[in-house]
Amino acid sequence: MNVSLSTWLLTIVALGLLVAVDFFIGRKPHEVSVKEAGIWSAVWIALAVAFGLGVLAFGGGGPAGEFFAGFVTEKSLSVDNLFVFVLIMAKFAVPPQYQQRVLMVGVLMALVLRAVFIAAGAAIISSFSWVFYLFGAFLIYTAWKLVQDARKSGHEEEYEENKLLKAVEKRFGVADRYHGTRLWVEENGGRVMTPMLVVMLAIGSTDVLFALDSIPAIYGLTQDPYIVFTANAFALMGLRQLYFLIGGLLKKLVHLSYGLSIILGFIGVKLVLHALHESGVHVPEITIPFSLGFIVLVLAVTTATSLWASRRQRERDRRGQNTAAGDDEHTSQPV
Repeated sequence: MNVSLSTWLLTIVALGLLVAVDFFIGRKPHEVSVKEAGIWSAVWIALAVAFGLGVLAFGGGGPAGEFFAGFVTEKSLSVDNLFVFVLIMAKFAVPPQYQQRVLMVGVLMALVLRAVFIAAGAAIISSFSWVFYLFGAFLIYTAWKLVQDARKSGHEEEYEENKLLKAVEKRFGVADRYHGTRLWVEENGGRVMTPMLVVMLAIGSTDVLFALDSIPAIYGLTQDPYIVFTANAFALMGLRQLYFLIGGLLKKLVHLSYGLSIILGFIGVKLVLHALHESGVHVPEITIPFSLGFIVLVLAVTTATSLWASRRQRERDRRGQNTAAGDDEHTSQPV
C-alpha cells in the first residue's frame, strides 16, 4: 500500500485516542465482570473488522487479506501470551480490582515496543533481503520449542522472575503490600517500589519476548509496515478485555500451543520460500488467501479438539471421584 505521511499520522492519532478512551473507561480500579469484558471485546473486534473493510475499500483485496491474516495471527499469539499474564498475576497475588490497571500499562508498553520492533524490522528488510531466511529459521525453531513446552505442560509452571527484574528489586527494594495503584512509597526513611510496579515491569519484560515471536510472524504474511503496525495494534488493544473474558477458558485450551506451533512453522516455511524466490530460485509461493484460510482452520480445529479433550478429562475425573467415593462407602460399612 502507498500510505502517505498524513495517513500514518491520522492512524496513529486515531489509535492513540482509542487507547486514551480505554484508559479513561478503566481508570477507576474495579473487578471487571464477564459482561463488561465481553462487550468491550466485541467492540475492539468490530473496530478491527471495520478497519479491515476500510483497507479493502481503499487498498484492495490483497492488503485487506494481509491485514486480516496478520490480525488473526497476532490475536491468537496474544491469547497464548495470556497464559503468562495469568502466571504473573498469580505469582504476585495481584488483587482483582488492580489487574486491569496492570494490563492497561502492559498493553501500552507492548504497543510502544512493537512500534520500535516494526520500524527496525522494516529497515532491516529493506536493506537485507536475506533476513527472511533468519526470520523463517527463527519461527521454525520457535514452533519446535512450543511443541516441547506443551509436552512438558509448561503453562502449569510458576512464573520465574528474570535476572533484570531481580536486580531492580534488589536495588530499589519492594514494599511488603500493595498501596492501591501507587508505584512508589516511603518506607523506613526511603523510597521503595510497590508490588504494583514490580508486576508492571514483569509484564513489560515479557512483552519484549512476545515481540520477538510476533513481529517475524506477521512479516511472514506481509512486508507492509502500515499493515504490520495496525494489525498488531488492533490485536493488542483488546487484550485486557480478552484476559477477563476467557480467563477461565484458558486452562481448557490444552492444544493451543500445538496449533500455534503449526501456524508459526507454516509462516516460517512461507518466509523461507519467499527468500528463495527473492534469490531467484523458482519455488512456489504461498498466497495470502491460502495463508488466511490455513490459519483460521488450524485455530478452529485446535479450539474444538481442546474443548473436547478438556471435557473428556473432566468426565474421567468425575468417574474417578465417584469410584473413590464408592470404595470409601463400601469400606466404611460394618462387617
